[in-house]
Amino acid sequence: MTPFTQRTRTAGLLSSRRMLAGLLLIGVASLGLMGLGATSASAATATPTTKCVADATTGCIQGTIKQSNGDPAVGVKLTIAGGDAPETLTTDAAGKWGVAITVAGPYTVTLDTTTLPSGETLDPSVTNPATVTGGLGRNTGTIFKLSGSGGSSSGSTSAPTTGDTSAATGGSVTWERFLQQAASGIRLGLLLALASVGLSLIYGTTGLSNFAHGEQVTLGGLLAFVLANQLGLNLFLAAFLTVVVCAATGYFQDALIWKPLRKRGLPNTQLMIVTIGLSIALQYAFQFFIGAKTVRIDKANPVTVEIGPITLSVQSLWAMGIAVAVIILVGLFLLRSRIGRATRAVSDNPSLAAASGIDVDAIIRLVWTASAGLAGLAGVMLGLVLNGVNWQTGLQLLLLMFAAVTLGGLGTAFGALAGAMIIGMVVELTNLVLPGDFKYATALLILILVLLVRPQGIFGRRERIG
Repeated sequence: MTPFTQRTRTAGLLSSRRMLAGLLLIGVASLGLMGLGATSASAATATPTTKCVADATTGCIQGTIKQSNGDPAVGVKLTIAGGDAPETLTTDAAGKWGVAITVAGPYTVTLDTTTLPSGETLDPSVTNPATVTGGLGRNTGTIFKLSGSGGSSSGSTSAPTTGDTSAATGGSVTWERFLQQAASGIRLGLLLALASVGLSLIYGTTGLSNFAHGEQVTLGGLLAFVLANQLGLNLFLAAFLTVVVCAATGYFQDALIWKPLRKRGLPNTQLMIVTIGLSIALQYAFQFFIGAKTVRIDKANPVTVEIGPITLSVQSLWAMGIAVAVIILVGLFLLRSRIGRATRAVSDNPSLAAASGIDVDAIIRLVWTASAGLAGLAGVMLGLVLNGVNWQTGLQLLLLMFAAVTLGGLGTAFGALAGAMIIGMVVELTNLVLPGDFKYATALLILILVLLVRPQGIFGRRERIG
């Protein structure tokens, strides 16, 4: 029996089985949530104020307005002018509004800020009146983002936890709010895990903290936007091609940059600085080619599903289900396949793995490829959940990703999953008592407290010194 075989069989077999059981448990719970939502979607989806069905002679301009705590903004007055005669309407009990048009062309949508709910204001980043180009046979929407007294907002497409249901201000704690925030926490945790697993594997196999990993997430979202909207591809096909292209960027990154630098013996500190430079360069490249605006992968208004007191969009349910399935597959690959065991061996001890006949460079190349592909998939899912993506979406998530992998244990894929779920839940549940971006400070405070008690993280191994 080789040293590699002995080490693989004895190093954490029991903990690996426990983690696999945990993965399956999370998968069953989340898929059960999806199944319940799918069966009740038709009955629970809210109906717009003006029922509008686009056909050859009719188009629709519509949207949803939510308060900063995720509740619908009811009774908000809007005026739509252009093409046909001006029309005034108000949002319904679900915060929805809509109007049918029979003339294609530009329309001006004006929101009456005096009719906003108490304590809510229009976010400064929003253009009011907004100009949209309506067309026959299709739906056209616009987003009016609201900010509460705590400065947080609803409907934003640039913050990592905004979207269809996330509350963003403190207030009275109710059972319904708790369940809503817990569901949002599970969603955020799963998407963070999808993006963080690759970051953790890169650190485990190379010892490198990749600060450009967030830009791989951004690349996924923006590439899906280009494929789905600019080239007109089917959304599923666009998502698949996005993952393939992102994985290819990871392959060529290692082939052209990281492997040559490793061969030259460049220390990880210098390599980390290179990743920071690459991150900045990619951010400016995104701005140059796409612009600084937020773009939407799916331009249709999100359809919401109510599961008891929980409201989630259909995109959120799809994203959660895909994230669960991919995470389970990654876990099974690492635990059951020969290449997966070799990856864990390289992460555990590269020198011993090389002595056991493992091609360390090939494993590292595979890790870079898979990590970039997973990050790209996370970018697509985030773009759908957040109803948009821009040049700094990944940058805003990077700190949470590092917090997740550090909390779970640097270099451990299963630790990244556990850390991401904890960070996601803490960030969202903090909204029950604290307003605004205090939730991020709370997540980092939890990270500090856990590391004070267990410096190696939840699943990390204690290192012997001396």
